[in-house]
Amino acid sequence: MKDIFCPKCKNQEVVKSGVVKGKQRYKCHACNYHFSVMKDGKRIDPYYVIKALQLYIEGVTFREIERILGVSHVSVINWVKEYNVKAPENLDYHPTYQVLNHAELAEFFADRESLRGTGSMVTELGDKFMVIKWERFKRK
Repeated sequence: MKDIFCPKCKNQEVVKSGVVKGKQRYKCHACNYHFSVMKDGKRIDPYYVIKALQLYIEGVTFREIERILGVSHVSVINWVKEYNVKAPENLDYHPTYQVLNHAELAEFFADRESLRGTGSMVTELGDKFMVIKWERFKRK
């Protein structure tokens, strides 16, 4: 058998023990526990986990991250908890973001006047780029 182990005692000495609701059942020789092998679930590329956490740190909301990356906001919440990522402390600003291709990115940075008094971050999203921009201080 391929890498099947008892979920209770982690022993690999298991034997087939019938079928229930179309799923193979197993019995552990060590602890006599009966179990079914559950599916592993969908694996998400670590690239998207890293990007989601970067966006979260920049102040982008869970739902916005869901729309940008195409991963569930619940997954993003779980990753934030799993990796113990802290929310930004400055809640006085909400960043704006744009998804641009290479030519649009060059044009964005050519307009230096629109960047005055702001902070920005550029992150790669596949073949495009995301620019996150926020004001660092209030203009009078």
